[in-house]
Amino acid sequence: MLELAGIIILGILAQWVAWKFKIPAILPLILIGLLVGPIAAAYLSEDGSKWIEPIWNGEKGLFPGEGLYYFVSLAISIILFEGGLTLKRSEIKNVGPVITKLITVGAAITFFGAGILAHYIFHLSWDLSFLFAGLIIVTGPTVITPILRNIPLKKDISTVLKWEGILIDPIGALVAVLVFEFISVGGGGGFTKTALIEFGKILLFGTTFGFTFAHALAFAVNKRLIPHYLLNVVSLSAVLLVFVESELFAHESGLLAVVVMGMVLGNGKLNNIKELLYFKESLSVLLISILFILLSANINIEDLMLLYTWKTASLFAIVVFVLRPLAVFVSTFKSKLKLNEKLFISWVGPRGIVAAGIASLFGSKLIKQGVEGAEYITPLVFMIVLGTVLLNATTARVFAKLVGVFLKKSDAILFVGASNPARLIASFLKAKGKRIILIDSNKNFVQQALDDDLEAFKVDVYDDELTDNIELNDVGYLIALTGSDMVNKHAINKFSPVFGEHGSYKLASSQEIIEATVTERKNFFTPNDDYINLSEAYRENPNITEVKIANKEEYDKVLEMLSEEEKAVALFIEKGTGIYLIPEFEETEAIKENLVLSYLGKKMNFQKNKKSKI
Repeated sequence: MLELAGIIILGILAQWVAWKFKIPAILPLILIGLLVGPIAAAYLSEDGSKWIEPIWNGEKGLFPGEGLYYFVSLAISIILFEGGLTLKRSEIKNVGPVITKLITVGAAITFFGAGILAHYIFHLSWDLSFLFAGLIIVTGPTVITPILRNIPLKKDISTVLKWEGILIDPIGALVAVLVFEFISVGGGGGFTKTALIEFGKILLFGTTFGFTFAHALAFAVNKRLIPHYLLNVVSLSAVLLVFVESELFAHESGLLAVVVMGMVLGNGKLNNIKELLYFKESLSVLLISILFILLSANINIEDLMLLYTWKTASLFAIVVFVLRPLAVFVSTFKSKLKLNEKLFISWVGPRGIVAAGIASLFGSKLIKQGVEGAEYITPLVFMIVLGTVLLNATTARVFAKLVGVFLKKSDAILFVGASNPARLIASFLKAKGKRIILIDSNKNFVQQALDDDLEAFKVDVYDDELTDNIELNDVGYLIALTGSDMVNKHAINKFSPVFGEHGSYKLASSQEIIEATVTERKNFFTPNDDYINLSEAYRENPNITEVKIANKEEYDKVLEMLSEEEKAVALFIEKGTGIYLIPEFEETEAIKENLVLSYLGKKMNFQKNKKSKI
């Protein structure tokens, strides 16, 4: 009981440490597992026993006989199902040729290169060598996102790394599953006719069961044959049923079945898909926390000592410093990416949770089958995972500065709210060369923003998904323009530390305009206007007008006239190449001459000042 409770407590503690220090969760999870397992047995325990023993050895342990492997198989099936749910056909079409090549050509280069290396460096059979290679082509968003979250990069770089990780996760898992199944049916004795027939059965039953059960579950959900409160647990039981049933008909086809099931559901018309994803994500976090402590603890010190050789260092160095850059440069040939951007993408390729989890499962099964050299699979993959995560977590920021992809100033602007006035203001700033991102929980507003050729996302500010989006790493300004003062305040409080490096501003409420102190007014979007004023100005004249200002006297006069007019709202000041909000300009700039002021709403007569409509 103590061991089981300890695994859960340590696993969640590791997840918290990862969140607190913005590192991939897999790093503390594996390190804790190694500490309570082989390290404790070798150096910390008086009797030489592990503090947590995953397999019952006659005196202590959690899982008797094959129990650990059954648990790992079921846990991996749920994790892979969740990965399959995230793989969308539309995303593959839209991610661009660079990412498409990375997950195909680049993955193939890593697969064949690593397989050849493992064969000649460690003298593994070709079967095992390519199983190892199939496992290490997988990166993943759960390891890349924490590493890059606080590195301001151009959107193109973040997009490539993010979508490569998302798409290669289930694809790489599928490759590893197929290679393992081919090895299993071949019995290590070559690719015979029997092996090919068995492999065909695995493909047939895996895809058939996954496809059929996915449609059956979608039908039951959409026809409301399952009550809402049972939706998540029924879906979970369906995944386990598919896995077990497929295994009964064709041994080792279960993992393929759940990946196919997830992909079909994720690309079908399934109601409540988002809710199902949230549940599976939460369950995956718990399973991963338990799984990696168990798997790391199950490694013996003798397995780790297998890696204590120059061969390990050579394999790691060639995989990281030769194969990864080769895959990236071939995949990005004739692309718009610059040399320094290709170098940074080459540097960042941490292997993730799927690789380590499946390696432990497959390695253990092959050892049980008596396959020669199988004891190398798990420690070798763990070495690649830990090595790449540690390397990238400690050096990615420094390397970004070294090659010149680190943005010195994060000047993209995040708008919370995509109403009519917000979209007009966003279009105005975009025309000035600014990167603008709008978020809103109203899908109609988001769609209208997309129709206006603006970058927009449907996001609830009370969720955490926004802070995990590494494509927003270049955002340095936050502007909350919703009609709810509560939402605006929450957005500022929650997202300012992440997206408000250079300034966070919100629309003031009517009460705040009257009662706010001078300090509080510095964070207002406009000095004297609330959402009602902004909306009235938009209805009066949905255009933004620019006024040239020669000196401070004209500046004061224009602002005074705009503040007295209820249907006109002062927005920005342009000075040279800089664009400022009025409160920001008042605080940072002392000289008020040769300016351009822009405002929304009623056309005003500023005497000799010229006007031009944008």
